[in-house]
Amino acid sequence: MSLGLAHGVLFVLAIYLGLGVLVAVPLVVAGIGRIDPAAKTAPWTFRLLVLPGAIALWPFLLRRLRKAVASS
Repeated sequence: MSLGLAHGVLFVLAIYLGLGVLVAVPLVVAGIGRIDPAAKTAPWTFRLLVLPGAIALWPFLLRRLRKAVASS
């Protein structure tokens, strides 16, 4: 693998994770109750545990949130 390709892959990964943080933090703080009603009353420790997964899977969670908002 060339050095330029490695830099490109790391740049794309950094953009993805940066967008993940921007989407996941508000999602975990306010939107998680719309996706899963059982998580609506979850303590902040649960939300903190879910945050890394939400950062990694933010496109899927954003899609689920949009579906949940549209159906309500």
